[in-house]
Amino acid sequence: MQLKTILNFVQPFKSFVYKNVRFMEDESGQPVEIEIDIEPRKNSRAACSGCGKAWPGYDHERTPRRFEFVPLWGLAVFFVYTMRRVDCPTCGVKVERVPWCEGKSRLTTAFRWFLAKWAKRLSWRETAVAFRTSWENVFRSVKMAVSWGLEHRSLEGIEAIGVDEIQWQKGHRYLTLVYQIEDGLKRLLYVAKDRTEESLREFFTSLGEEAKGSIRFVCSDMWQAYLNVIAEQVGHAIHILDRFHIMKKMNEGIDAVRREEAGKLKRDGYEPVLKNSRWCLLKRRENLTEKQTVKLTELLQYNLKSVRSHLMREDFQRFWEYVSPGWAGKFLDEWCSRTMRSRIEPMQKVARSLREHRDLILNWFRARGTVSGGAVEGLNNKTKLTIRKAYGFRTYQAVEIALYHTIGDLPEPEFTHEFC
Repeated sequence: MQLKTILNFVQPFKSFVYKNVRFMEDESGQPVEIEIDIEPRKNSRAACSGCGKAWPGYDHERTPRRFEFVPLWGLAVFFVYTMRRVDCPTCGVKVERVPWCEGKSRLTTAFRWFLAKWAKRLSWRETAVAFRTSWENVFRSVKMAVSWGLEHRSLEGIEAIGVDEIQWQKGHRYLTLVYQIEDGLKRLLYVAKDRTEESLREFFTSLGEEAKGSIRFVCSDMWQAYLNVIAEQVGHAIHILDRFHIMKKMNEGIDAVRREEAGKLKRDGYEPVLKNSRWCLLKRRENLTEKQTVKLTELLQYNLKSVRSHLMREDFQRFWEYVSPGWAGKFLDEWCSRTMRSRIEPMQKVARSLREHRDLILNWFRARGTVSGGAVEGLNNKTKLTIRKAYGFRTYQAVEIALYHTIGDLPEPEFTHEFC
């Protein structure tokens, strides 16, 4: 089977034909490239690159252009074509539009989608090295794929979303992230700089009233800027405070107590019983190692604030076993009252926060497990992995494109043949 036959099967172009195929050799005589000449069919008219309409030709460029195609058998493949110029009555004299590439790019559209697909599996640098191209070509290919996907994706019928933020650079530089977290469809919907009200409000503005009306559940942490916007934009939805972030805030309180108390014991000259005790106080008992279990057993013999804080958190775990929001609310009120009497300031701070957000916390039971913050944390891990794979992005634009490309679940056009 000839190469031209294969190309006519996987990459046919209307009004153009494949002609001569030749190997290009290096100085040692080894073939390194394949060049394929393309010519327009007889009596075919060129399409104006401005308006896209077919008009009579004006003249030809003197030098043929080379467009890089998907590599075959480890050899670079180039289409060679002499561009025609069109005498368009609307746009003037323009270079023709060809179906295998867009604009002034010297990469064929098929090769750009090929690079974009591999960039999901490898880092952009690894993709560039593997296919002997530049990082910039991979970046532009991914950008093209993301632009096409965002333009053609559907945002209708979204019922559950998760809102969170992650730090993407040092110096408290954050990203606001909005995910769709429904069963069978978990994807990134929106990413923006910082974690302000404006960052999140822009998402709901772009969504539209009809799409906002279909949202039934919203899952978030206790960041006040997000709480304000969610109440303003989708007040009809059940807003659930993520269980993960509630327990994380409680663990932060326990750790603050431990650090303060360990320093006080050291200053007063007591035995450093809290040394190497961080994780045995923060982890659930069923997740402790044998060594951590022994250490916790030793600590429970002391009447330390750190131990009492740990026991408060273990007692709070019973909260998640309730089914009725009414009984759960009663338990929450009693737990907060006991904690406020403990005179342990970091834990009192946690109790005040739980009281302030009582109604939103109880929405966890009203949702009856329909959505979970675990999906948000899972997508956050993918987000962090995407950023780590690039060993840090220098610009926000690169971060945004990479995240949409990797976890945005964006649609792709249908091709005659899938190359990867």
